[in-house]
Amino acid sequence: MYLLIENLLFFIVATFFTVVVGWLWRNANPMILPKPLLGWYKIWFSTVQIGGIVLPLIVMLLWGVVWSYSSVLTVLLWYFIMLGLQILFESITLRQFQSVTWVMVPYLYLPYRIWQLYEGLTLVGSEPELIWVRNLLLLEIVLWTANYALDVSQLPRLFNWPIKDNSEVNINAEAEID
Repeated sequence: MYLLIENLLFFIVATFFTVVVGWLWRNANPMILPKPLLGWYKIWFSTVQIGGIVLPLIVMLLWGVVWSYSSVLTVLLWYFIMLGLQILFESITLRQFQSVTWVMVPYLYLPYRIWQLYEGLTLVGSEPELIWVRNLLLLEIVLWTANYALDVSQLPRLFNWPIKDNSEVNINAEAEID
């Protein structure tokens, strides 16, 4: 029951925050994805889909449904619900509203997902039959943490911030010294 309350509370706060920030930034330029997508990004996106969706789905179906470990089913069901809500919010804010709030949606949901996975480690317990589930949860924490770092590193590209060549910075710094 507490997972329902925890997830519902997060969803309400994240939705409220997104709506308020969207309203405050309503006069910002419309947001569109930079094109073309980088080649490595397509590979990373595929990795996240396989590692973040396919593997947990297989584990949820096997351990949660087939082998009836209710703790695994509970942890991964809430994981997928919140992942689905994140994808929905990203889609709505980017495609329907073309709002700059699209960029902040992962910054709300990813830390919460990492928390869900960490919390899942304690909920799954230490039964020897669930070692693969615990390993998956650890792998997911690493995957989503790396994804968060990648998202942060892409902010300049998403907002089209000008990037100076290092040689220009060095020349300007030397000129200021003289």
